[in-house]
Amino acid sequence: MAKTGAAVIDPYELLGVARDADEAAIKAAYRKVVKTAHPDAGGDTEAFAKISACYELLKDPVRRRVFDDTGYDPQLAEPADLKGLMVLETLINDMILDEREPGSFDPVAGLRRKLTDDILKCRFHILELERHRARVRKHLDRLGRRPETDVLGSMLRARAQSITDAIKASEVQIAAIERAYSMLEGYSYEMEPLPAEVGGEVEAEDLPKAAE
Repeated sequence: MAKTGAAVIDPYELLGVARDADEAAIKAAYRKVVKTAHPDAGGDTEAFAKISACYELLKDPVRRRVFDDTGYDPQLAEPADLKGLMVLETLINDMILDEREPGSFDPVAGLRRKLTDDILKCRFHILELERHRARVRKHLDRLGRRPETDVLGSMLRARAQSITDAIKASEVQIAAIERAYSMLEGYSYEMEPLPAEVGGEVEAEDLPKAAE
């Protein structure tokens, strides 16, 4: 995976304002940045659009609060990042609903294992689809003389196309899962020490006594 971490745009960083900046400070920063970023001043059109989008977010108290709480905004996130975030969001419920005591297991490692398993399942599914498509194409190649209304050929071609579309959908899903996996890089989880580790060596009185 070449790309690591989330590339969600940080509006505070892009506009150069503090996270507790008020509306006046945000507006002043936007006006300062936009002087050189505007296309009429020789700026890049795409960069100017991102700056404007950041300003629109920060001046909207609801969207700003959501960004502050979650770290991302759907309108600012790159499409690949947004798909990765959506994959992670579906797994967060499993983490929250796990009845085990927090600290007794590593949910981050669990998320990584789940994502790895999902990638393997998608790749196996693609292999199966490719085998099906190959058989369909072989049948098409072996159809000799055909009537003017080629019903069988049309059906087989349509089936081959639907399989191709399913393969593409699985490839898109793999990319989203891989992006979600990369977003977990840098995370660790603090586990509770095992009972024997709390006090160092186990005291003799703590050991079970032999039956008399």
